Amino acid sequence: MVIKYLNKYPKGKNGRSLWVMKPMWVTLKKMFKTTFHRPVTIMYPYEKEWVPDNYRGRPGLIFDICLGCAICKRVCPTKCIEMVDSPDDNGNTVERPQINLGRCMMCGYCAEYCPVNAMIVTPDYELAAYTREELIYGPRKLAWPNATVGMEIFLEEKLMSDLRGETTAFYTVDRPELNEKKCIGCNRCVKACPVDAVELYTVGQNDKGKPIKIPLFDNIKCVCCERCVDECPKDALTIKEVL
Repeated sequence: MVIKYLNKYPKGKNGRSLWVMKPMWVTLKKMFKTTFHRPVTIMYPYEKEWVPDNYRGRPGLIFDICLGCAICKRVCPTKCIEMVDSPDDNGNTVERPQINLGRCMMCGYCAEYCPVNAMIVTPDYELAAYTREELIYGPRKLAWPNATVGMEIFLEEKLMSDLRGETTAFYTVDRPELNEKKCIGCNRCVKACPVDAVELYTVGQNDKGKPIKIPLFDNIKCVCCERCVDECPKDALTIKEVL
């Protein structure tokens, strides 16, 4: 292998000697430059480089804004997000995301797909720990003080049917669709909705005189989290995608 690269240099007084002298000259030049000028390194951890707000470090959570819709859990490519019960400021038990940072790859998808920008990216990259348990960040531990707009990631998509139009996001256009023949009016979709966008309405009576109820969706409140679809025992709900 050495002879292969050595043959590229011509034979003679100033030929083969360049094979050794040229890299040594580059090294010496860099050494003298950093000796008499400012070094290229810093005294880490006593000195740290400036990190912008939109640096994709560990994910952060704004607890009070979070809906508990679990979209972040659904889009996470490494499945490092779990929804856990956590008490809010009023003492009520709510569902909020918990992240295993030992598995997280800092892609920022959770922040990009969050419909209310409760998930953010933070400039925190010093995440060393002694145990794996310490890398599991609960909803309160994910909080980041003094969160700025630069830490938010906005989802921008173009519909195939309107490529020249404005950018949008799936949670503003896609909505659940009901198959009334399969619906049994069990009320599970109403309980599962994190934004109270589902209500049951009576549309008639069956042969036994009992009311027939079907869910109606508030398209303004709905964020298309698909929790109603997952909870439906008869697969009566599907998501209608706008293309």
